[in-house]
Amino acid sequence: MEQVVLVDSDNNELGTMEKIKAHKKGVLHRAISVFVFNSKGELLIQQRAKHKYHCPKIWANTCCTHPLPNESFIDSAKRRLKEEVGFETELKQEFCFVYKSKFDNGLTEHEYDCVFTGMYDGKVKPNPDEVMDYKWISLKELKQDTKNYPDKYASWFEIALEKLTAKLRRDEDILFSKFEKI
Repeated sequence: MEQVVLVDSDNNELGTMEKIKAHKKGVLHRAISVFVFNSKGELLIQQRAKHKYHCPKIWANTCCTHPLPNESFIDSAKRRLKEEVGFETELKQEFCFVYKSKFDNGLTEHEYDCVFTGMYDGKVKPNPDEVMDYKWISLKELKQDTKNYPDKYASWFEIALEKLTAKLRRDEDILFSKFEKI
């Protein structure tokens, strides 16, 4: 059984718990979210596999997961990028935030989520056990689509995307200079 690392709002470890149990109880635990862009400034998003225990068929960021016990956030992000979409690239940690989102099936994501970015122009090789579909999309088009069809997208993805674009704009990040104005 996969374990998640329980933490307080300052990311101090409190122990571990079986993943499903943590989501049933809605306890705060560690997570990562990865956003990979190509040289055109498009974001790689994925449609989660239809058999996922929560948010099946929903569009989300490039990949996400929970760090394993004794695994760093960056190692978790690198591992999951390879497992879900089949490639490796340099990743940069941008920020961490806490969110809580309840789902119709009774599960709750309550996560201390660290967001990573990367650049990649190569071949995507999605794992069909994790990814139903994927696409590269401009932030302008994505922002419009999330506004028009919010139920198509994972709640954490929308929250993290808003925080990420605000941070990159504020920092005048090189990555942001490739984005279309949104």
